[in-house]
Amino acid sequence: MTGMDTSGAHDADLKKELSATLHARRELGDDYESALVDSFLEKVDQRIDGTVERRVRRQLAEQQMVVARDSRGPKSTDTFGERFGFAIVSLVLAIPLSAIGGGVSGLPGLLVTWAGIVGVNAFQAARSAAWLFGRHKRSGQDSDWEG
Repeated sequence: MTGMDTSGAHDADLKKELSATLHARRELGDDYESALVDSFLEKVDQRIDGTVERRVRRQLAEQQMVVARDSRGPKSTDTFGERFGFAIVSLVLAIPLSAIGGGVSGLPGLLVTWAGIVGVNAFQAARSAAWLFGRHKRSGQDSDWEG
């Protein structure tokens, strides 16, 4: 509502300016008409520039808020290098863990060790590709079919 109140005040100011310009034109005559019109148009131009500048500033602030909100969200760590590195580390650690689990408890120990390795890798894959399972919506991937 304050935007409407401000707009009404600007309209009243412009009406006063126009009335003053017309009154000055009547008093000064045709010789000063172009100077008076130019002066009035300059004032109108300044008002328009001020209004546009406020609107642009408001839109920029809104966009910055959107960007700030998006940047505070969870960052995606779903890069090929990180997934590949995690897989390599899992396989490298699987060898000694298999030896320890198999050596201490035999086949049941080996199965528990590999169940743990598979579980950790499955959790990492699900976390990395959460958008596949519908938990997070990827930005820019909205469909026309969604409501």
